[in-house]
Formats: sequence, C-alpha cells, structure tokens
Amino acid sequence: MTNIQRVRCAAKAHPHAVDAALALGVLVCMVIGSFVGPYGQHGPTWGTHTPDAFSLTLMVLGAGALVYRRRAPWPVLAATVAVSLVELFTEGSQQRAPVVMCAVIALFTVASTTDRPTTWRVGLITMTLLTAVAMLVGPLPWYAQENLGIFAWTGMAAAAGDAVRSRRAFVDAIRERAERAERTREEEARRRVAEERLRIARDLHDVVAHHIALVNVQAGVAAHVMDKRPDQAKEALAHVRDASRSALGELRATVGLLRQTGDPEAPTEPAPGLERLDELVDTFRNAGLPVEVARGDGGPALPAAVDLAAYRVIQEALTNVQKHAGPDAKAEVSVVHVGPNVEITILDDGPAEKDGPAEKPDGPHEEDGEDSIGGGHGLIGMRERVAALGGRITAGPRYGGGFRVHAILPVATDKAARSADPRSTPPSSTDPRPTPPGDTA
Repeated sequence: MTNIQRVRCAAKAHPHAVDAALALGVLVCMVIGSFVGPYGQHGPTWGTHTPDAFSLTLMVLGAGALVYRRRAPWPVLAATVAVSLVELFTEGSQQRAPVVMCAVIALFTVASTTDRPTTWRVGLITMTLLTAVAMLVGPLPWYAQENLGIFAWTGMAAAAGDAVRSRRAFVDAIRERAERAERTREEEARRRVAEERLRIARDLHDVVAHHIALVNVQAGVAAHVMDKRPDQAKEALAHVRDASRSALGELRATVGLLRQTGDPEAPTEPAPGLERLDELVDTFRNAGLPVEVARGDGGPALPAAVDLAAYRVIQEALTNVQKHAGPDAKAEVSVVHVGPNVEITILDDGPAEKDGPAEKPDGPHEEDGEDSIGGGHGLIGMRERVAALGGRITAGPRYGGGFRVHAILPVATDKAARSADPRSTPPSSTDPRPTPPGDTA
C-alpha cells in the first residue's frame, strides 16, 4: 500500500478529523490573506493592513462552521453565506477580509452531495447574492477584481462539486454493475452445473435400467430352462454377463464425468458396513473418545443399503460427540435386532442442553451447523438415509445431560429390497434430494 492510499484510508476512517483540519487550514489562510494589501506599488505587499477584532471573529465563525460541513451541509452553507454577507456589509475600508472563502467551500460540499438541478439553483443563488452585495454595498468599485473573484470562485465551487458527485456516482454504478455481473456469472454457473448433473442422472438411470431389465429377463430364462435345456441356459447366462458388463461400463463412464482431478479410477475398497464397526470405533478411541459397544447376537443378514446406512449413522453420531460433547465425554453404541428391524442407539454424557426443546432437527451438538461428514448437514443426511429405507430416526438431548441418537432400520422392506433387487428401478430419475453425506458413486 502506497503512502497516498494510506492517507486516503485514514481520511475515510476519520472524516470529522479531516473536516477539522480543513477548517483550521482555511482559518490560517484567511488570517494570512487579511494582512496582505493587494494594491502596493509593486504588487501585493505584506503588513500594509491589519484585521480588526470583528473581522477575526467573522473568520473564526466561518471556519468553525466548516467543521460540520459533512454532517449538516445545508446549515453550514447558510451560516457561511450569512457571515460573508455581514463582512461585506460592515467592511468600510479598502481592504476586505476573505471570509467568503468559507462560503465557497460550503457551496462545494453541498454541490457534491445533492443532485445537479439543485446544485445549479443553489449555486446561482449564492453566486448572485454574494457578487451583487459585493458590487453594490462594498467599498470597492463594482468592477473591482475582488468582486469578480467572488463570482468566479463561487461558480467554480458549484461546478467542481457537481463534477465530484458525478464521478462518485459513475464509480458506484460501475462497481454495482461489476458485482451484479459477478453474481449473475456465479448463478449461471451453478444453474449449468445443476442441469448437467440432472442430465447425467437421467442418462445413468436410462442406461442402467435398460441393462438391468435385460439381465432380469435373461436370468429368468436361464432359471426356467436350466434343467431341461442347459445349452439355452448357458446362452441366457452369456447374455446376462454381456449385459452386466455393458451396464458396468456405462456406469463407469457416466460416473467418471463427475470425478475430480486426482480421484481414483475405481473404488479401492467395498462400501463399509457393520462388519467394520470395531475398526470405526477404534479410530475414535485412538482419538481420545472412550466408546463402548454392545451388539446383539444373531439376527438376519442386513441388506447392503441397510448395512451402509447403519454404519454411516454411527459414524456421524460419534463424530458429533467427539467434536461437540466436550473433552471428557464418553459414548455408547448399541446395535440390536428387534423383530424385523435393527435398532441403533448412540448415547453420550456431554453437557446438558438447559434451554431448548427436547428434540430438534439439528441437535445441540451441531453448533453453527457444523459437522464432519455433511458439511453442516450431518443429521439431515442421517435422516435422509434412514427415510430412504423406510426407517425412523430421532436425535435430541437426554434428560440429565448428554445427547441421544436412535435409529430404527427395517431389515427387509420394499425400499431396502429395491436397493438390492435389480428388477426394480427408482421411482423417478429426477429426484431432487441431494445425495446424503458419505455416499460415493
């Protein structure tokens, strides 16, 4: 930052101090000018005139009014014009105190803060009034250069103020247009991204649904003729293999459009499930969060979608405990099969929520919308996962302190079956719901 830029920043930060310094400078100039005689033998001479106390008082009043020129430009203009008129009416000698300088600066301030028609009306009135009084009442001849100087300086003050106001408005308009154009570009980019994602989703749905339908038909044929016509069954299985290979290729190509630079070309490990629960819990224990796990024995095997949802619910809940429950908090995880459902409970003993509802969508541990997996939407993502499988989830403070997350996932439902049954397709290819946090293609 240059010295000029530093001065400008300081002036914008302290406008009243700038006005006070300007008023002091104007006062010094008026006092010095009142000691100069303009009609010496060899030009202006110093010390030929000494201002009286009344003239000094008028100069102090005019300069003092300039301190408030930004806060009250119109009253300051009226005050400085009045002081100038008093000086013109009462000065009886051939030397005039330059009090009108205050009115010139006040007129410039008014012109720079109002519109152009008002500027020219006020400027014309001020210029005419001061010049006419100086010519008709002042001790000098009407054609004296001092009288013409009043006319010129007041006119230039109005013109300069209007030019400053016009330039300021022009700069503001350019800045506003640039900001609006930037917002428009960002909105257009987001709209195009959303349209492209929707198109890719539709293409992916159409391609995969077509090939899965073929696989379904051919698998049915193979099952029907397996015993009586094994050759035809082999041919049907060959068609199943080709269709599944084609579907995988199309899926890989379509999802590849969404990959970021540096992402692996193919997943390096299977989707996580409850079989990796111990590994997940160990990561939190190593990070300093004591976690106890209770798992029920037996029960049917979980479908892949239910298994993944259960894992993600536990992962997100423990992450929020670690981030928001305090350094001394402990957590308990329970996974139990109850009838046709699997129930998952995550408890912690963090600080109690004293003022708040018994249960709310984002929970007391999500301060300012933060969480690790969802970018501010972790509990919302858990609800999306569970709702997509036909389950239920509640999250809220516990009585006496801590937080509780309880999810009920159906082991076998129509929604869970659709996620694993290749014969079914999603109900709509344009589902607007965002992908829950943690899912990957």
